[in-house]
Amino acid sequence: MTKEKDKQQFFCESCGAQSLRWEGRCGACGAWNTIKEFRPGRSQAGVRAGGKIELVRPRLLSEVQRDHAHRLVGTGSELNRVLGGGLTPGSVALVAGDPGIGKSTLLMQALAGFSQSWSVLYVSGEESLEQLKQRADRLGLRGERFPVLMENRLEVVIQGVEETQPEILVVDSIQTLASETSPSAAGTVNQVRECAGRLIHLAKTRNMAVFLVGHVTKDGQIAGPRVLEHMVDTVLYFEGERGHDYRILRAVKNRFGPSNEIGVFEMCQSGLKEVANPSELFLSERIRGAAGSVVFPGMEGTRPVLVEIQSLVAPSVFPQPRRNTLGWDPNRLAMLTAVLEKRLGLGFYNHDIFLNIAGGFRVTEPAADLAVAASLFGSLKNFSLDSGLVVVGEVGLGGEVRAVSHVATRLREAAKLGFERALLPEKSLKHVVDVPKMELTAVSSVEEMIRQLP
Repeated sequence: MTKEKDKQQFFCESCGAQSLRWEGRCGACGAWNTIKEFRPGRSQAGVRAGGKIELVRPRLLSEVQRDHAHRLVGTGSELNRVLGGGLTPGSVALVAGDPGIGKSTLLMQALAGFSQSWSVLYVSGEESLEQLKQRADRLGLRGERFPVLMENRLEVVIQGVEETQPEILVVDSIQTLASETSPSAAGTVNQVRECAGRLIHLAKTRNMAVFLVGHVTKDGQIAGPRVLEHMVDTVLYFEGERGHDYRILRAVKNRFGPSNEIGVFEMCQSGLKEVANPSELFLSERIRGAAGSVVFPGMEGTRPVLVEIQSLVAPSVFPQPRRNTLGWDPNRLAMLTAVLEKRLGLGFYNHDIFLNIAGGFRVTEPAADLAVAASLFGSLKNFSLDSGLVVVGEVGLGGEVRAVSHVATRLREAAKLGFERALLPEKSLKHVVDVPKMELTAVSSVEEMIRQLP
């Protein structure tokens, strides 16, 4: 009787916290009626017949033979770029994004391209087979080599993998799977952790590449335990604004390639279409000569992307002026306005400021500071900047302009699109070589930057 009691464990279905006894309210997350009894069964990982654990002898690192695994290259160049040159066998990628952003469409199109050279399996826990067929018809996919499975039980999914032996597996989504070894409902912390762990173990032992679709919460975080992002090899976020047709696939973690790499897509009636030149796309609707409009040559991973920074500075009728940003850190904006007020004597304290990165793009690197400062100054003084000018540089609290990385790559992309002049940090000028037909103006402070503006 005592042994049976010792085996009893209580876990919260909402946050996964362990409790010594049953309670009505979880002390960790505050949820009511979520603590359930769990009797742990025998773990399946590493257990063989007779209940004995297979022991593995540690090996010297010099004895390990490196496996130069080939990449599984699909027909989509943008997805291949984000993955670091293709899909690595045995890797597990987690694809997350808002509901309806196009995660299932992206993976169905990608898997159809992979199926031309490798065996695949698409597992859906949210849509019926008829719904999958309806989407495939809309995307123009014939699907002769495209097996699909509608299932929520993890053990049945593993059985399907054993029967079809795919080289690439898609599970849509991990929050819909449930294992019989855990009594909690699908989507809870325990189930997500258990199902993801067994699928990752299956991928490593079979050398099978796996895509896991993940839901996100209201604040944009992946639903489920945070450890899920540490367990997988690659974490991809599928982003996009509701009012725009553009979608960005961003790698925030990648063990087999550069992180923060992006792929750009356009949502069409027939699915997602790759955008080969995102810089030209983001600048296509730019109004030349508009006050407060500045072009910034950014870097996303290894790709240079030119985006338009727009600002509107207007007198405020409120005691506390508004500071609204889209695609830019509002704390960074507050710092820049303070620097401009202190170093240049500009009066932003009684003005509303609206800052927007055109096209629904999001800029996170501090190299855009100088471009934002030029945009704010142009909007405040209501004059137009040179339409052939790009601005790049980081601004410090002392008003100094600091050097940025990959400046030559940024400027070559700008010159390719017809820009003729660039404002850049003085210390970055020595790293610029081979940028033809472009006038380079180096500045060391925001005061110099203002003097160089037309």
